[in-house]
Amino acid sequence: MPFNGEKQCVGEDQPSDSDSSRFSESMASLSDYECSRQSFTSDCSSKSSSPASTSPPRVVTFDEVMAATRNLSNLTLAHEIAVNENFQLKQDALPENSLAGRVKHIVHQAFWDVLESELCAEPPEYEHAIKLFEEIREILLSFLTPGGNRLRNQICEVLDTDLIRQQAEHSAVDIQGLANYVISTMGKLCAPVRDDDIRELKATGNVVEVLRQIFHVLDLMKMDMVNFTIRSLRPHLQRQLVDYERTKFQEILEETPSALDQTTEWIKESVNEELLSLSETALSPGAENGSKPSLSPTLVLNNSYLKLLQWDYQKKELPETLMTDGARLQELTEKLNQLKVIACLSLITNNMVGAITEGLPELADRLKRISAVLLEGMSKETFNLKEVLNSIGVQTCVEVNKTLMERGLPTLNAEVQANLVGQFSSIEEEDNPVWSLIDKRIQLYMKSLLCLTSPQKCMPPMPGGLAVIQQELEVLGSQYANIVNLNKQVYGPFYANILRKLLFSEEAMGKADTSSSTK
Repeated sequence: MPFNGEKQCVGEDQPSDSDSSRFSESMASLSDYECSRQSFTSDCSSKSSSPASTSPPRVVTFDEVMAATRNLSNLTLAHEIAVNENFQLKQDALPENSLAGRVKHIVHQAFWDVLESELCAEPPEYEHAIKLFEEIREILLSFLTPGGNRLRNQICEVLDTDLIRQQAEHSAVDIQGLANYVISTMGKLCAPVRDDDIRELKATGNVVEVLRQIFHVLDLMKMDMVNFTIRSLRPHLQRQLVDYERTKFQEILEETPSALDQTTEWIKESVNEELLSLSETALSPGAENGSKPSLSPTLVLNNSYLKLLQWDYQKKELPETLMTDGARLQELTEKLNQLKVIACLSLITNNMVGAITEGLPELADRLKRISAVLLEGMSKETFNLKEVLNSIGVQTCVEVNKTLMERGLPTLNAEVQANLVGQFSSIEEEDNPVWSLIDKRIQLYMKSLLCLTSPQKCMPPMPGGLAVIQQELEVLGSQYANIVNLNKQVYGPFYANILRKLLFSEEAMGKADTSSSTK
């Protein structure tokens, strides 16, 4: 069996950054003004991937929509297999006590009851049993590799339905013997994880129940085979992922010209923000008069990526080019928000009682663990952040007082405790200065991370106030940078086309000049 002895791969999904040369090639147009402006203003982009077109919209047929849907499905599946080492298919399980589940159970039970009554009849009726063995034979044959001719011939010979029918006509068919042969063959073909299931099959005495459980185990073996194929395919997909995803997305774009609309708006928002910032800088005292605002394409794109860390994934659609990583980005954003709160709580605690608890690292670790546990599920709509922050404040006071008492020191007075709890609870208020400070420093760190060519080998320095979450932030930042770098490798040419239109058209430059002159 090809997957006999295979072990389950478990690991964090970490897309490789080994394709830096491809990234450089595809993103050459997005480098700073080391590239000539002519390379952006020249019309070298493909017609289908331009964010705007002067030609009239064409009618999209149903077949074209379905083709684009299939391409998107294939692209999403291939991306997930390549970047997620834990990816595997599982059998669909109907909810317990659901109507569909009850109907399925009743129908299946009725079938096996009929089969049992036929085999127990006098004389026995074997037609349904023979059809089951015919189906079992086809499933077993599907597990064989092209070179397994000897076992293939044996299975076809033993489970020859014409021969079994002839035996049944003369009451000479051995159903139990056939079932034992099937179980023995399954034992040769199954993955090690199914060995216990095979042993249970051998210990089952009732022939109908044996056939029933054979089909159950065969379903599990089918899923094992699929997941083994996925694991075997993953290295090839990882090598070909950039070209494959880019080609598939180009096919989607040809079938659906509006497939970059959300992406264009996402980048355009960053362009407008950067133009406004440069315009304000140009009007500041000491700025050179008459200088036109100029934007770095790389800076614009990196700032667009930073927006994903503050994205409202429940209400706002992701750019089309990031759909395949939507779940990962949402999970990272939720973890990052939790880390921000922990960093805020730590900063407030250090400012208020740091002088008292200085030199007690075990206390800081304990407070961090308490905060992390209570903040679990923070992204849920039912989560009451203010109430949880109040509870963390109370528990922090308890832990600090306990530590002080153990060292024979006076505990915190009521006013300090009330102030501490109040400042904790105020974190969730809009424009809270502590939250704003921590948020800016984390954004600065993430921005520095995106500028590195290899985040795994050289991490940027950690800004002040984030030491308490440094380890978690470095891991999260590395995962985030991997997603961004792979996305740039795949969709770099599409981003370059969009940025040409937004940054270097006469309209964009005119808008920048107008902004400068009207202020």
